[in-house]
Amino acid sequence: MSDNDNQIGPVDYLIVEWKAGTAPNGEGLALLGELSERGIIRVLDLAFVQKNADGTVSGVALTDLDHDGTLDLVQFDGVEAGLMDQGDYDEAGDALEPGSSAAILIYENSWAAPFVSAVRKSGAEVVAIGRIPADELLEALEDLEAAGA
Repeated sequence: MSDNDNQIGPVDYLIVEWKAGTAPNGEGLALLGELSERGIIRVLDLAFVQKNADGTVSGVALTDLDHDGTLDLVQFDGVEAGLMDQGDYDEAGDALEPGSSAAILIYENSWAAPFVSAVRKSGAEVVAIGRIPADELLEALEDLEAAGA
């Protein structure tokens, strides 16, 4: 493998839920496509699921999700890499309300790949990756501001 083949940024997943009676409007997918085209992220897998009233979770075909007559995911056609299986759908379903649907996205933070590759070449290894929820960060910043920091 060449050095470029070994370059991979941190990989994350994201689950977004649409409550019963709501549906995607296409704006999020357009932004996802833009981030991908700009090389900021690389979509590794994208799946849509629905949680039924009895709690079972099943995959939903990638189709015209906003019912405007066009396939919403043309730029992601074929992106289902098979990284997820029913067990992943069921685990995602634990976060969903019955009657809702969700998108599960696995993506690489492509912007970080050259940095990670460079530090590996110097003998370092990435040993931890984490997330700070936005609401927790905003709360901490507000607390600092209130304390006069």
